[in-house]
Amino acid sequence: MDEALRLSLEVLAVDVPLMILLGVPLGWLLARKAFPGRRVLELFVLIPVVLPPSVLGLYLLLALGQLPGVRAWRLLFSFPALILGALIPALPLVVQGARAGFSSVSRDLEDAARTLGDSEWRVFFRITLPLARRSLGAGLALGTARALGEFGVSLMIAGNIPGVTQTLPLYIYSRAEALDFAAAHGAALLLAAVGVATLIFVRHLEEGRHDPVG
Repeated sequence: MDEALRLSLEVLAVDVPLMILLGVPLGWLLARKAFPGRRVLELFVLIPVVLPPSVLGLYLLLALGQLPGVRAWRLLFSFPALILGALIPALPLVVQGARAGFSSVSRDLEDAARTLGDSEWRVFFRITLPLARRSLGAGLALGTARALGEFGVSLMIAGNIPGVTQTLPLYIYSRAEALDFAAAHGAALLLAAVGVATLIFVRHLEEGRHDPVG
């Protein structure tokens, strides 16, 4: 299990920054801007939430398999595929959290800062981002937990190769398939504990959102 845990943490080390870099701008864009194709972008971003992981993984496998560079660099059934497999189902949760957070920030407060001479970047980092931080934190926490627990998409495009692409969920699957339920139970308890801790953290953020001091 140690190797699978290490690999899961390595995936998170890459995916969490990617979720921030992609999810926060997308959430802001969907919350604040009206532009042609906005609905299409919204659908594209959120569709991994409603598609079964096996379906999403199948079409990703077929799409990536058609790209010459993917074949040449052997990106399928490798660590980069594992990163992609965990990122795609988790990113919509971060986008939704960012979108809700930015939508809740009063435009009047931002306009007041602009009248005082603040630049757009200064308004964003001094007003918008701090006021949206709880929703952002909740979305990122849920996205991180989702990436850690990803199974179906990763299995389809990265496989289940011990030491290469076998994360904790895939390790549980392998141990259960081998009837080694003790090992599977240990890994499952770890993921369950992370899930419960994530929900408690999100609940704390949601309660603090209504705290006038916080």
